[in-house]
Amino acid sequence: MAKSRASKIELGHELADKFARAKGAVLAEYSGMTAEDLALLRRELRKVGCEFKVIKNRVARKAIEGSVPHAMPITAKLVGPIGVIYLYKDIAEGAKTVIKFSKDKAERFKLTSGLLEGRLIPINEFEAIAELPSKEVLLARIIGSLVAPHRRLLGALNGVAGNLVRTISAIKEKKSG
Repeated sequence: MAKSRASKIELGHELADKFARAKGAVLAEYSGMTAEDLALLRRELRKVGCEFKVIKNRVARKAIEGSVPHAMPITAKLVGPIGVIYLYKDIAEGAKTVIKFSKDKAERFKLTSGLLEGRLIPINEFEAIAELPSKEVLLARIIGSLVAPHRRLLGALNGVAGNLVRTISAIKEKKSG
């Protein structure tokens, strides 16, 4: 059944809002996917603060052109039955979830291209993002590298103080003995 003009306009506003809020987006061909598979994908993405939405290409193109200029590069890729994965919170976690799902359903779910910070990125770059450690791990590594020199200095100073105490103790024993 054809959608009314008003419902298409509303859908366009919704799509524009999603593209505006998302830190990144990935296009995927989903031909042959079952409703259960798509529901599973949506649940997994929701856990990491992302969303999968089947879109109407023409409505999405108009919405992006009218309201979201930073997403313009992706309009050329809106061809055929396409779904969009919106990456709202942690791009790396969303990428890991999507790549894992894509590998599990490789014959029916194919990632075509991505959008990150207004730049169209190929899927191999998106896969590289998925291989990055999580934000928490990266922060822990940074803190560890900031603290390491201080720990080494503390160890060296403790070593000097320990050697001084042992030397004084040895002198004391030699004089008393």
